[in-house]
Amino acid sequence: MHYGSVAVVDRDGRLVCAAGDPRYLTATRSALKPLQALPLVAEGGIEHFGYDATHTALLCASHSGEPRHVAGVAAMLERAQCSIEDLQCGVHPPLYYTVREELPPAGAGFTALHHNCSGKHAGMLAYCRLCGLPAASYLDFGHPLQQAIRGAVAYMTGVPETALRAGIDGCSAPNYAVPLDRLAFAYARLATAAAEGRYGAAAARLVRAMVAHPEMVSGEGRNDLALMRAGGGDWVTKVGAEGVQAIGVKSRGWGIAIKVIDGNARGLHPATVAVLDQLGLLDESRHAALAAWRAPEIRNHRGMATGRVEPMVEIERCA
Repeated sequence: MHYGSVAVVDRDGRLVCAAGDPRYLTATRSALKPLQALPLVAEGGIEHFGYDATHTALLCASHSGEPRHVAGVAAMLERAQCSIEDLQCGVHPPLYYTVREELPPAGAGFTALHHNCSGKHAGMLAYCRLCGLPAASYLDFGHPLQQAIRGAVAYMTGVPETALRAGIDGCSAPNYAVPLDRLAFAYARLATAAAEGRYGAAAARLVRAMVAHPEMVSGEGRNDLALMRAGGGDWVTKVGAEGVQAIGVKSRGWGIAIKVIDGNARGLHPATVAVLDQLGLLDESRHAALAAWRAPEIRNHRGMATGRVEPMVEIERCA
């Protein structure tokens, strides 16, 4: 059994539906990436460095280290006159192999380009180049880049900067915990963003790139790719480590945030599809596209089906 919470919030910040504790304090992890990319885009970084929509999507990505991802991040670094050595995200085997349930080839060598957060870090370095800031310290909490990101997180979530709970993410970048409904609120704003407020058209530009190129945000066999393809341009989604999923629904003006308390993705993905279904967002084609995510089979090492994971979440109307 995996316990968790759901918050569905409208564009005005009102709680529409919920399950569990919609105010649960949640470490946003990679669901924060579109907000972390806002300062670069708002400052004209896309135009300055000649980034196209695939590069823009990579700013928000937890990619799989597929060849197109690695090549895209390498191009971003080159255009910003940075190198692989400037990336401070660390190195891990690409998620590509995890998804395919394969081991990396013997003797395979990986670099920071293969890290799932390398696109975000390339964007952070680009901001430093654009604004004439020191790159070596770009992950320090006091760095002007991180101050700008903290301001973007506060603005989009509606949580004052002084109330943001700070931590360090798996890729070594600063990250923030906010109540679950505030994460949902940020995604309601992202999904419906136009040229407005502090960041102009930056949010809308990021969302367009993510929706147009979900394969760059995620990867083959990954949930964000499946969700955004099923959404057909209406949903912008971003998963986060430790059982976090955020979704913005343009047609409804809603943001959805889900947190599985024990952090297990086995509980997250079925709950996500069940919530979308209960909200009336799944037609026949979307049901079919997401069926394997709603009730995935459990198979043993001989490939025999031994059971399946079933969602038990039930959301309740709040407004």
